[in-house]
Amino acid sequence: MSGKKPSENTLYLIQASYAAAPLALSKLQQLYTSGNQVVLMGESVMHAAHEAIQALQHCYVLECEQPLLNLAPENIQLINYEQFAALCLQFTRCISIK
Repeated sequence: MSGKKPSENTLYLIQASYAAAPLALSKLQQLYTSGNQVVLMGESVMHAAHEAIQALQHCYVLECEQPLLNLAPENIQLINYEQFAALCLQFTRCISIK
């Protein structure tokens, strides 16, 4: 394990159902600050074109959920489970929004 200190920023996991995702993304807009990162998961992936996601620098989707992407915005990066685990370990704070 590297001696790199975990980030004081926040990793947001958006795990909302399709119907609840717009409200979850509105909540994300209120909480998000520069340096934070976001992972869209499950049905929320289908809202990747939402304005809240378009404005993000660091947004991820698991490769296994790629079929749910209707149109993949340029700012979304596909990651595998190993990369997801490594990403989670980079943060001291991880918040799930459902």
